[in-house]
Amino acid sequence: MAPRMTAAVLYGSEDLRLEQVETPRAYAGELVVRVGAALTCGTDLKVYRRGYHAMMLTPPIPFGHELAGVVTEAGEGVTKFHEGDRVVALNSAPCDACYFCRHGQQNLCEDLLFNNGAYADYIRIPARIVEKNTLKVPESVPFEYAALTEPLACVVRGLEETAAQPGDTMVVIGAGPIGLMFMHVAELAGVRVIAIVKRDDQVATAKLFGASEVVQIGAVEDVIAATRALTPEGRGADSVLEAVATPATWEWAVDMVRKGGVVNFFGGPPSGTKVQLDTNRLHYGDITLKASFHHTPATCRTAFDLIASGRFKCAEAITDRVRLDQVPEVFARMMTRSGGSRDIKTAVFPEGAPR
Repeated sequence: MAPRMTAAVLYGSEDLRLEQVETPRAYAGELVVRVGAALTCGTDLKVYRRGYHAMMLTPPIPFGHELAGVVTEAGEGVTKFHEGDRVVALNSAPCDACYFCRHGQQNLCEDLLFNNGAYADYIRIPARIVEKNTLKVPESVPFEYAALTEPLACVVRGLEETAAQPGDTMVVIGAGPIGLMFMHVAELAGVRVIAIVKRDDQVATAKLFGASEVVQIGAVEDVIAATRALTPEGRGADSVLEAVATPATWEWAVDMVRKGGVVNFFGGPPSGTKVQLDTNRLHYGDITLKASFHHTPATCRTAFDLIASGRFKCAEAITDRVRLDQVPEVFARMMTRSGGSRDIKTAVFPEGAPR
């Protein structure tokens, strides 16, 4: 009988099950990685809630996509990696041959290959990801830190797309894991950050991750006016990053940016969502509206360098540590936010959390 392992498998909306499945083998060009640590993610939570993801997966399917671990098997033809290597394998890789890849938009690749199954003892890494988007992890970098590479790579690309410069003022709407990462990366780039948060506990967390000013929804009469008042001469922010994914916050973003500024709609609302924007303000204010999706191999490497250098606050981003068998209850808890006041990232350790 083929060896078996434990894996979390998503069957549908809020239906996540631990199962015994066949341990993967590495075929030509592939790796098998023993998962050292996997991380929870807002995208995983969204998929857990909806029961599917139009681009990444259709249930039933192994779940989770942020991980790092140790190579246990290298397939025929693999020369860059060997058994025992510590690696972080990203969740996708572009084809580098389609129209979008040829035009420098690898994140929009027409054949973008996704990989899921991080909440498991082992995971198979497809050959294209091995070739283009797998990196060696130094002994000095804990697996849970290295696993932050994927979300941080999305954030790095989002920041690059806003073209924010040192000394600029940026508003970040939302203090979830992605919003906090944006605050921190912007701060590291010399950008002054104003954070828009909802809960009491998020005020201190936003400041921890680099916000110089925080506006709490509900604590002010007019969140747009209160935010603009914190910008130079009240003209609005040079850029606004939306990381909540609601029509209201998309509209706030446009009302908070200065003339000639940039709005990045990073949060993705459900398909079919509509917003109303003041076309007069957009046109005569010469405002740039952008949206950022996913990452590229280049931003993955930039993100990993931030982590490996120690500049990024990895320890502060990991707020809980659990075993693999606790994953279903972790996602149920995330749905109700009952796990505590400052949930950012939960690290999942198949072999048990290190002491």
